[in-house]
Amino acid sequence: MEPDNDTQILEFLLLGLSEEVKPLIFGLFLSMYLISVFGNLLIILAVNSDSHLHTPMYFFLSNLSFVDICFTSTTIPKMLWNIQTQSKVITYEGCITQMYFFVLFAVLDDLLLTVMAYDRFVAICHPLHYMVIMNPWLCGVLVLVSWIMGVLNSLLQSLIVLDLTFCEDLEIPQFFCELNQVIQLACSDTFLNNMMIYFTSLLLAIGPLAGILYSYSKIISSIYRIGSTQEKYKAFSTCASHLLVVSLFYCTSLGVYLGSAGTHSSHSSATASVMYTVVTPMLNPFIYSLRNKDIKRALKAFMGQQL
Repeated sequence: MEPDNDTQILEFLLLGLSEEVKPLIFGLFLSMYLISVFGNLLIILAVNSDSHLHTPMYFFLSNLSFVDICFTSTTIPKMLWNIQTQSKVITYEGCITQMYFFVLFAVLDDLLLTVMAYDRFVAICHPLHYMVIMNPWLCGVLVLVSWIMGVLNSLLQSLIVLDLTFCEDLEIPQFFCELNQVIQLACSDTFLNNMMIYFTSLLLAIGPLAGILYSYSKIISSIYRIGSTQEKYKAFSTCASHLLVVSLFYCTSLGVYLGSAGTHSSHSSATASVMYTVVTPMLNPFIYSLRNKDIKRALKAFMGQQL
C-alpha cells in the first residue's frame, strides 16, 4: 500500500486484547490500577508526613512512586475506557501523546532505579561520608537530570515519529501506542527512528543497567568484608527491596521485547506488556513496605492521623 501524503491520519486501532477476554479483565485491570495508584500514593504521603523519612533513600523512593503512578496512568485508563465503550480506536494525536508519556516515564523509572542503586552504594561502601555525599543539593540534581534526560529523549523520539508517513494499515498489536509498534506501521523510511531507538536503548537502558550492576558489585564486595553475620544481614536488608524491584523491572522489560521479537501474536505481546506496565508498579509499594519497619511505622502514623 503506497502512502498518501495528502491524507491525514486520524486514528489507530489497538488490538492487544481479544474480544473474548475483555469483559473478564475489566474488573481485574481496574482493581490492579487502583491498587497501584493508592499504594504508591500512600508511600508518597507516608514519606512526606514523617520527618524520620526525610532522607535521600526515601526521597528517591517517593519520586519513584510518583513516576509509577504516572506510568500506569498513561496506558490503563485509556484501555479501560476502550473496554467499557467496546472501542479499539485511539486518535493520531492521542497515540503520539500516549507514546510520549509512556517513553518518558519508562525512562524515568530506569534512571531513578539507577540513582537509588548509587544511593545504596554510597550508604554501604562509604557510610561515614553518606550524608556529606548524598546532600539535598545532589539529590535534587540527580532527580532533575533524570527528568531532563527523560523529557529530551521522549520529545526527540516523538518528533521524529511525526515525520513518518503511514499507510491504511493502522492496527497496533498492543493495548497502547508502543513506540516500536507504531514505527513498524510506517510506509516511509524508518532508518532514523530505528537508529534513535538503538542509540537511546544503549544510553538509557544498557548504561543504567551497567551502573546498577557496578554499584551492586561494590556493595556485595563491601558486605562480604564485614565480619559480623548480623551486620552483613543488616547491610544487605537495606538494599534487598531495591534489588528485587530492579530485577522485576528489567526481567519483565526484557521479557516483553524478547517476546515481541520472537512472536507475532498480539495477545502474547500484550500479556507480556501487562507485567511491566501494570504489575511491576503495583508490586513496588508492597515490596518496599512489607519488610521495611520505617515505612510501616510511617504508614500507621499517617493512617492514625486521618482517623
